[in-house]
Amino acid sequence: RDQKYSQWEFPDWIPLAHKWTCLSESEAAPYLPTEEKSPLFSIQREGIEDDGVLYRVNRFNSLQPHEERLDVSFFVGGPVWAMEWCPSPEGSAASQYVALYCHRGMEETHSVAGLHGGPALLQLWGLGTLQQEQGSADKAGLAYAIAADHGCVWDMKFCPSGAWELPTTARKHPQMSRLGLLAVAFSDGKVVLYSLPHPGALQRSKRTQVKGRKSRAAGQGCPGPHPTCIAVLQVGSIQAGNASECGQCFSLSWMPSKPHHHLAAGFYDGTVAVWNLLTKSLLQCVRQPDGSLKLYPFRCFLAHDHAVRSIEWCKADSNFLVTAGSDRKIKFWDLRRLYEPINSIKRFLSTEVAWLLPYNGVTVAQDNCYASYGLCGIHYIDAGYLGFKAYFVAPRKGTVWSISGSDWLNTVAAGDITGELVAAVLPDLAINPLNVKRSSDRRFPVYKADLLPCSPAGAEGGEQALPKTRLYSEMVTKSYIRFRDTDLRSFKNFPSREPMRRMHTQEVKAELSLDRLQLESLHKVRFSPNLDSHGWLVSGGQAGIVRAHCLVGLASGMGHQLLLERRARFSSLYGDKPGSPISAEHS
Repeated sequence: RDQKYSQWEFPDWIPLAHKWTCLSESEAAPYLPTEEKSPLFSIQREGIEDDGVLYRVNRFNSLQPHEERLDVSFFVGGPVWAMEWCPSPEGSAASQYVALYCHRGMEETHSVAGLHGGPALLQLWGLGTLQQEQGSADKAGLAYAIAADHGCVWDMKFCPSGAWELPTTARKHPQMSRLGLLAVAFSDGKVVLYSLPHPGALQRSKRTQVKGRKSRAAGQGCPGPHPTCIAVLQVGSIQAGNASECGQCFSLSWMPSKPHHHLAAGFYDGTVAVWNLLTKSLLQCVRQPDGSLKLYPFRCFLAHDHAVRSIEWCKADSNFLVTAGSDRKIKFWDLRRLYEPINSIKRFLSTEVAWLLPYNGVTVAQDNCYASYGLCGIHYIDAGYLGFKAYFVAPRKGTVWSISGSDWLNTVAAGDITGELVAAVLPDLAINPLNVKRSSDRRFPVYKADLLPCSPAGAEGGEQALPKTRLYSEMVTKSYIRFRDTDLRSFKNFPSREPMRRMHTQEVKAELSLDRLQLESLHKVRFSPNLDSHGWLVSGGQAGIVRAHCLVGLASGMGHQLLLERRARFSSLYGDKPGSPISAEHS
């Protein structure tokens, strides 16, 4: 990180107060999720007696963090399909933010073919200052939301470093202190870049306008077809018009090494486009009347015969890229020689890939439609350089929708259609994983969500008692979700503990009912990339309930020591300014 990350990039892209317009409640209404209350749910924590309380949370509200286990739960309004942590510098002890998108309706579906626009709401949630030993004292809260008109969101990525500045940074009006740069992939084929201000700075600049309820959406620009963003990235060229021939954009990846000036995106027709965000070329960059930029890619290549489902840049060397497509292939690319991939592997239908820093291979989550019996789940696949066979990280019964890796913990986490969030500590994959013994001891459940009938029979009724319906309105009246959380503070006697025994049983014979709405399904999982909150994991899915957990048991003395060093370095760089995030740490 010292070599590849930067303290300050894109100095011209500062959020401006006059480009942010607050929407009235009537203007915001078309963008808001339709459900105003969450489904009923209960939380059972291992080692704590179940009190049987059923929760129902209002839209954009949160439960109080648990005093002992630190976990946070909040309701965002609809099925979550995109989520990302906002990066902050190491040792800053800053408030942590998560950006996410959910569909407006619980039963909403979208065709992957063709383009479609429509209202979308990007939500930014503040989780407070999360640390390994202690969570946030306050509830999670919706900081603000951005109204856009480009259709639904399939992926979003923050600039990895150099976009965050202290909330107390003194800027002349209309400039506001910057929280981060967010790239968003929309279903109208465009990639839109937003420069996000710190919520406090936005509130100060809009104090005259922000006097309504918290659910009011602060939109960038008016609720029209052209919200004022920093830049709109699209394929084609200046002469090729506006219609995107490549279809919807499904995946994004931001170049991980400074100056982070390249952004790659994967499209429905198999195209991968790479933009230079700092280009001055008149053929690639057009300034729009509202001051924003329209950027065209400097490189496009056909990576797959079908949609590019996931794209990841290699963190160790930015010349390399991996793509996973709906043609069932995973391809590794050298951007200096794009006439053919370095390696092309035809396997199952991949949903998402995670490329951890030290390894020359990727961990892959997959759909279960083409998987052989017993082989569905999460695999580590070597890029071909070492020639190792695939390593089976964890078996899963249903489709694994999302996977995320933590470079700090050498761990991957995955969420699947059965509602189980499982994490696995990877072995040293620089040596042949054939010799790894007892890989089943390396994985553990973080929590399991089950859909249970509200009838007197309760859990005993099982799957048969649930309504066989795809209608949310019927499902929510007759059932509730039960979250069973593992005690992650210690792994003592772990193989014999109930969550581990349950996980191993369900890997063999889990019930998978596809003829009803999968209300317990998990769609997105994300490890925090920040050192200050590196044990934290957020997950969300069909029910619209987003949960954050801390993997305390994986914390190491080395990580704690590194954190203290980085706090001291951050303090010496920025000083203990009043109100700066580190002044509380050293007082």
